[in-house]
Amino acid sequence: MAAKRVLIVLGKLKRGGAETLVMNIYRTIDRSVVQFDFIVHTPDRYDYDDEIESLGGKIYRFPQYNVLNHFEYKRCWNRFFAEHPEYRIIHAHMTGSASVFLPIAKKYGLVTIAHSHIALSQKGIRQKVIDLYRLPLKNQADYLFACSNDAGVWMFGEKATTRDNYYIIRNGVDTDKFAFSSDKRDKIRAELGLDGKFVIGNVSRFHIQKNHYLLIDVFAEIKKENSNAVLLLVGDGDLRGAIEEKVKSLGLADSVIFTGVRTDIDCILSAMDVFIMTSFNEGLPVSLVEAQASGLHIVATDTISSEINITDLVEFCSLDDSPKKWACTALKYADGYERRNTKAEIAAAGYDIVSTTEELEKFYLKNWHE
Repeated sequence: MAAKRVLIVLGKLKRGGAETLVMNIYRTIDRSVVQFDFIVHTPDRYDYDDEIESLGGKIYRFPQYNVLNHFEYKRCWNRFFAEHPEYRIIHAHMTGSASVFLPIAKKYGLVTIAHSHIALSQKGIRQKVIDLYRLPLKNQADYLFACSNDAGVWMFGEKATTRDNYYIIRNGVDTDKFAFSSDKRDKIRAELGLDGKFVIGNVSRFHIQKNHYLLIDVFAEIKKENSNAVLLLVGDGDLRGAIEEKVKSLGLADSVIFTGVRTDIDCILSAMDVFIMTSFNEGLPVSLVEAQASGLHIVATDTISSEINITDLVEFCSLDDSPKKWACTALKYADGYERRNTKAEIAAAGYDIVSTTEELEKFYLKNWHE
């Protein structure tokens, strides 16, 4: 029997949080039973295109929705479903224009899922338009998914989160892969010249949401107290140049390493001593689940759902706290500590990728209608 093909909707196939979760599931799911195909909103290829195609997935490319192309965008979706009657389930991880395409999918008989990965809006006119478009989702989608309850309440409203069609889908990770390894630590530290250093780290795209400006201010305070401190910034994005300029202006260029996008995040996390996340908002960051799987101490903004505190390794600071207070929290670990294996804790909380994947696979099969 041929695999049931589920349609996954994303913006781009880059190494963001939602994309990483989808790929973690895709690698783990029994692809002889459930296969993923993707609709993306870009003509360009990104980090995961090659892997998806190697795993048997198809990638369809749509124009990015910008309000002005509303009718053309709807025509694209109508044409797609008319030409592809094989799909029975559509899972929208990109919700900005989901209120446009999910009703069309329902018209063609698909089971529709809207999945929230974030718990707070950005500022600006474009975001206000996106916020308006997400309001109908709670009544348009057949099923409402969220990575955390905060993300669910923000996207769908508190009342919707009490319905029977609302599910928390935990951001599971491969706990074996991300478990701390002294060999991985030594390898990365040798590669990046980090031997004997107190390594502060962050893995995220350079975007206004991630608030790297505060992170640099926090590191400047850490550096004042610990001359061996190094900041490891993993990722890429539109604001990278601006952050590089800020680092230079503070005289920290010799102490901050910009690695760009890396595929060996498990190794990178083993090499760190403290992970700091200063984001303005998040849903439930996959990167912080991975960091906890690595036994890494974390200092994170309290705008992130407390659900992220799966272990006792997460400490929260406020965005209103001074950079010095953030720095003092991180500096507690400058003398080192034993990295413990947190696999059992993470699995017990339901954040192991096998548990997440099994839950979704059962859901897809239960809701598949020929």
